[in-house]
This record gives sequence, C-alpha cells and structure tokens, in this order.
Amino acid sequence: MQRRTALSLLATGAGAGLAQAGLAPLALAAGRTLQVAYAGSMGAVMDKGLGPAIERSAGVRFQGRGAGAFGLAHLLASHQIRADVFVSITPGPMRVVQKAGLAGPAQPIASTEMVIAYSPQGPHARAFAEAARGKRAWYEVLQQPGMRFGRTDPATDPQGRNIVFAMLLAERYYKQPGLAHRLLGDFTGNTSQIFSEPSLLSRLESGQIDASSGYLSAVISHKLPYIRLPAQVNLSDPGMGAQWYDRVHFSIPGAAGKPKRLSIQPLVFYAAALRGSADPKGAQAFIELLRSHEGQQLLHDYGYSRPKGGVLA
Repeated sequence: MQRRTALSLLATGAGAGLAQAGLAPLALAAGRTLQVAYAGSMGAVMDKGLGPAIERSAGVRFQGRGAGAFGLAHLLASHQIRADVFVSITPGPMRVVQKAGLAGPAQPIASTEMVIAYSPQGPHARAFAEAARGKRAWYEVLQQPGMRFGRTDPATDPQGRNIVFAMLLAERYYKQPGLAHRLLGDFTGNTSQIFSEPSLLSRLESGQIDASSGYLSAVISHKLPYIRLPAQVNLSDPGMGAQWYDRVHFSIPGAAGKPKRLSIQPLVFYAAALRGSADPKGAQAFIELLRSHEGQQLLHDYGYSRPKGGVLA
C-alpha cells in the first residue's frame, strides 16, 4: 500500500487532460485521502500512472491497497476494511461487493489476457526465449528439472484461478491429458508455488522464481519477458465462451468444506465507487478518470487492452 502527498490542483499534464475531457477538478481540501482498493496486478499503473493523475486533477492524496481481488472484496463486504473505490478483475469479486450493497453498476475499464512471464536472468531464460519465438513448447520448458514456478492462491485471487483454467484449457488445446496437474500439482494446496499477487512479479524480477503466471498488462508494466498463449488458452476472448471456455471447470474448498465449482469469467477490469465513501466526489472523479481519454491512454501505456463487454449491473 502506498500513500502519496497531495499535489497542486493547478498542475498541468493529467489535470489538463481531465479538463479537456470535461471533468472539473475538485477543490483541494487539506487532509483529503482517496482510498482505492484494487486487484494486486494493477500496482504499477496505480502507483505510477493513475494515482498521480488523480492527485493532480482532484487535489487529493491517493492511497492504494492492492491484493487478490476476491480477498479484498470479502474484506470490504464484511466491513473489515473501507475504501472509496474498488477495481476488480473478472466479474466475481465485484459481484461480492454489489451483493453486500456496497456498489451499484460497475464500469468496464480495461481487459487483458493470461501469459507466462519468465526471468531474463534465470537458468531457464534461453529455453523460455525459444518458446516465446515458437521454437519450443512452453509447457515442456515448464517441466524442466529444478523449475521454480509461481502463481497466486485460487481461493482468494482471480489470477490464481485463471492460471488453473489456462492450464486446463492447454490440456485440451495441445491434447496433453493431465498437463495441469503436472505443471501445478495440487491446484489449491501447492504452497511452494503460491504467493500473494502484489509480490509475485517482484519475486520473478528478483530471481526467487524462474517463471510465473501473469496478466499481459502487469507483465508489460513490469517490463518482463513473456510467452503469449493462444486465444483458446489465454481467456481473452469472450466470444469463445460457449464454444471453448465454458467446457472447463474445477473446484476449490467452499463454506463448511463443501466444494465450490468454478467457471471461467472474462478477463475484464471493472471499477465502482463504493457506497458510504468518505469522499464520494473524489470517488466519482476517479471513475471518470478511468473512463476518460487520458485514463484509457495511461492504461494502454501500461499494457492494458480496451474494455470489453458492458456495464456490470
């Protein structure tokens, strides 16, 4: 979590961009802090792009909290934490907040796809680079001896679920039965692979792991090399739902130990101002920034694709 100091309302750059978009800057109020809870993969664009932009345009201090989106959603819904804005990936976490009565319709603000990121200095870097050029099968590289692969927890984070789905789809696409379990082991219990979302790519950058799951947006933001996956595997195409994605499921432990069956959801980011916000005007300004030309350009610059689908009502 990062806290920023307030910047002048009259600053140029982002503030000017919002003015051109018809977004009137808010008067600077001493001590005003805008709290944004967001999917942990968005750390770079929030801290370096959108956070500074809303500070300049709205005269607030930006305070971000990035973590697994499902975990954040449940903390918000149970009132264990508070925020003014929630930004989720996939509809699931946002539905938790909406069901708790904390949010109305959520706006789609970006989309992404699953990739395999790898360390450029790791012992398997050359093999991964060959796989990225299509000269080797990426899933064979991931099975090399000594491979250290990282992912997030499917119980609390959409990315943790999405890498499992991607591997299950890869089984079908490449005709490799059992591939997901060979690569991931126990989907929910393999603690040697599971890390918190904000730390996952940092561990890859520092060489603690050799490869990891990743969203294309986050991997580009971190300037890491990666392997793109076919659309049948990367969860990027909502049009493949009935034809392909809807055929894959897996379960995680649910309430009272009862298994909870999961299905693929599109990799779309949604944002909503939360009810009971301490700064509703600031929250609305942040939503408008995300949807403005300037906000969309910032998201694009950090590797995000245009939003897909409609409002999440």
